[in-house]
Amino acid sequence: MESLKQVGALPVREDNDGKLLVLLVTSRETRRWVIPKGWPMKSLRDRDAAAREAEEEAGVKGRVGRKPLGSYSYWKRTAEEFKLIEVDVFVLEVSKEKKTWPEMKQRERAWLPLRDAADIVQEPGLRELIKSLKQK
Repeated sequence: MESLKQVGALPVREDNDGKLLVLLVTSRETRRWVIPKGWPMKSLRDRDAAAREAEEEAGVKGRVGRKPLGSYSYWKRTAEEFKLIEVDVFVLEVSKEKKTWPEMKQRERAWLPLRDAADIVQEPGLRELIKSLKQK
């Protein structure tokens, strides 16, 4: 089965003690904790599309990595079937959190320490990407 491609942002920032935090958002339908992600956009580079998703879904802006940190797969449920999606993930170093953003009433967001963020996400590949941030 051929997988479809999405792009995602992994928003990060340091807390007051210099420890790395990850921003997760809830998905709209199942309310699982995920990263902001969406379909590639013809008019934007993948990393810029990922940054746009972070702004729309989580209300954050910042510097996005030039290359993906990595990728992970998940099964997306549609009305008719499940589809395998491959997500290229770009680290987004957050410099601004907006007070309002397009999807703020549809999602929750939470800044979490790496271990907590890795524990709360369901996709094993995403969990491993979050854990890999420790070595960066």
